Amino acid sequence: MKNDGEIIRRIRNGDKQEFEKLFRSSYVSLVRYAKTLLRDYDTAEEIVQELFFRLWQDREKLNIESSLNGYLFRSAHNRSLHYIEHQQVVSRHAGEVAAVTLNASEPVTEAIYYSELQERITVVLERLPERCRMIFRMSRFEGLKYNEIAEKLSVNVKTVEADMGKALREFRKALAEQ
Repeated sequence: MKNDGEIIRRIRNGDKQEFEKLFRSSYVSLVRYAKTLLRDYDTAEEIVQELFFRLWQDREKLNIESSLNGYLFRSAHNRSLHYIEHQQVVSRHAGEVAAVTLNASEPVTEAIYYSELQERITVVLERLPERCRMIFRMSRFEGLKYNEIAEKLSVNVKTVEADMGKALREFRKALAEQ
């Protein structure tokens, strides 16, 4: 049985089989843990998938001092809390926008803000590859789950996950450029 240091070293060196073993052995328990924090299975899956995506993407910089299992659970915990905080900010912002809209003291300013936001969303969507754009719209605008999208488009669920990750990164990048 390999120790954590050996597993980390192999992953850092690009060993896909070792990474896949880690993914398969940890995925279900990490999703269950994230679900206890998030109270939503689909979001928990997205959080854990993004965690593993980042782990693989940044594998060469991987430097884990504690146990690998502890690191993964701490990462899932932190990502889940970050997501919850983000959702609270979004809810607060939506409430503020609703209050301003109800107040209607500045309807022209709000209309301009909304129009600019819509334009920014459209620009980002247009930059995305066609399938990626389609998957994002089906997920976020139509409310379909990944497996439903995969079935409709006759693609693998992993393809849907990858394209959603790409779309979300583009949106994050665009919002950071504000």
